Amino acid sequence: MNEPVRQAPAADPVKIGIVSISDRASSGVYEDKGLPALQDWLGRALHNPITFAARLIPDEQATISQTLVELVDAGCSLVLTTGGTGPALRDVTPEATLAVADKEMPGFGEQMRQISLAFVPTAILSRQVAVVRGNCLIINLPGQPKAIAETLEGLKDAEGVQKVHGIFAAVPYCIDLIGGPYLETQDSVCKAFRPKNAVRVRAA
Repeated sequence: MNEPVRQAPAADPVKIGIVSISDRASSGVYEDKGLPALQDWLGRALHNPITFAARLIPDEQATISQTLVELVDAGCSLVLTTGGTGPALRDVTPEATLAVADKEMPGFGEQMRQISLAFVPTAILSRQVAVVRGNCLIINLPGQPKAIAETLEGLKDAEGVQKVHGIFAAVPYCIDLIGGPYLETQDSVCKAFRPKNAVRVRAA
């Protein structure tokens, strides 16, 4: 008699906020590419069922802060922003993000700049920050889709071996620590790192 097949527990559902911050894209001057890039990458990187909460907003500090608070209050465990992190006068995403923070997580910004410096010297002008608000991790990403993928995935050599870890490798464990859902990554895109005692064992 055949044994019934044991099903591995389903991955936790997760709600993720994605925010593209641009005066011109939000006013229709050009097509926004940030939101599709974020949604595509996260869809490839995670096993979890994802509900996206997407926002396209201008470079207004109060609007950005309000949007972040609304997404956290709506149950997002992770919020990723793109745009508005340079030195220009209208670049106020970091200030808006820090204004709603319970805790700052400076390592994310440091690693993003380190990765981007491998490609362009102007990466030192980037001011991305990451913060925790309640049970949500909020991360400012670069504005270009290529740079978004590079900072999330990190650097690999020609054989595909990881040379520098991307920031997303640390995101699932960070969300564990702040009481969020258990994020499971596609290793071929980005392998999450957790201490052995924090790894969830799937049923056989």
